[in-house]
Amino acid sequence: MEEAGTFGTLWAAFGMSAYFMALTWINILLGLILSPLFLIPLSWLKSRQGGQPESR
Repeated sequence: MEEAGTFGTLWAAFGMSAYFMALTWINILLGLILSPLFLIPLSWLKSRQGGQPESR
């Protein structure tokens, strides 16, 4: 049975940290990019159905 040692443990921790940071980053970017693609057509549909824009 092999042991990874200190360097192997640190390398694995670095790799897993990089993976989860990339996963979080891509999910944030997808949310920022895809949200307007759904919100803009929904606002068009609402105004076509006679919905009045909110006055401030």
